[in-house]
Amino acid sequence: MNAPGASGADATSLACPPDMAYIPGGMFRMGSNSHYAEEAPSHRVRVDGFFIDKAPVTNRQFKEFVKATGHVTVAEKVPDAKDYPGALPHMLFAGSLVFRKSAGPVDLRNWSNWWEFTRGANWRHPLGPGSGLFKKDNHPVVHVAYADALAYAQWVGKDLPTEAEWEFAARGGLDGVEFAWGDEFTPGGKHMANTWQGEFPHQNLLADGHERTSPVRSYPPNGYGLYDMIGNTWEWTCDWWSTRHPADEAKACCVPLNPRGAPEEGSYDPRQPNSRIPQKVLKGGSHLCAPNYCRRYRPAARHAEAVDTSTSHVGFRCVIRQT
Repeated sequence: MNAPGASGADATSLACPPDMAYIPGGMFRMGSNSHYAEEAPSHRVRVDGFFIDKAPVTNRQFKEFVKATGHVTVAEKVPDAKDYPGALPHMLFAGSLVFRKSAGPVDLRNWSNWWEFTRGANWRHPLGPGSGLFKKDNHPVVHVAYADALAYAQWVGKDLPTEAEWEFAARGGLDGVEFAWGDEFTPGGKHMANTWQGEFPHQNLLADGHERTSPVRSYPPNGYGLYDMIGNTWEWTCDWWSTRHPADEAKACCVPLNPRGAPEEGSYDPRQPNSRIPQKVLKGGSHLCAPNYCRRYRPAARHAEAVDTSTSHVGFRCVIRQT
């Protein structure tokens, strides 16, 4: 199952690996000055050419990985008490965060109103015990922590994308536009990604036909032939989280400045001051992004996620770089 990495100066002369697309290198304007503070400042970034999966890794693909390697995901392991100072013993159990729709309007500043840490929830049981993957082989795998995504990527001879690589690919050659397909969210009334319609988190109008995740490739590809770069599931990148982008003069290239080195001070979750679990950058938004909450269904959008955390709306895709 291992796929060799790409090498050589002229990647366009190489055969493109199956189900991947070649993204030519170039300069682009990364981030945004018009939305959330962590997306600013918009700055110029150059990336080298690379290959990227056309779609997120699916349950079928992850199942093959687990069968071949015996990999046990973070969500399937009981947490180590020493990593969570102050946690009561009965709170330390194998599980993952599952979205639960609220009964009515709630305080949007408190994410615990719709997230529930569920015992027994994992990639095999996405909604908890009793749930399964029936008719979901072609859905993106979820409940994967950073280590799980990286283990899969290394097994297939690939890597996880940097934030800059991911955003450059998501833009599909359309530098400076709002979405991965242009400046209009639903051109001609057509839904271009799996997002939330209605008042989050209690009213989902299902205008796009999906309550939770959707099969990959359910929506049109972007200009590079990539599917689900926006919505469906958030996707892991290998960059440590920072609360703002650097300015042009501070960092002109984002590929990659030791993304697996020591995390910056801002990479830790301020909501858990006693825990020092670092955070990586997620990109792309998910099926839970809504007009009244988390308008992060854009290439420039970004979000922090602790590396030990898995949820029902986070997945990943892989890259191969020129070496």
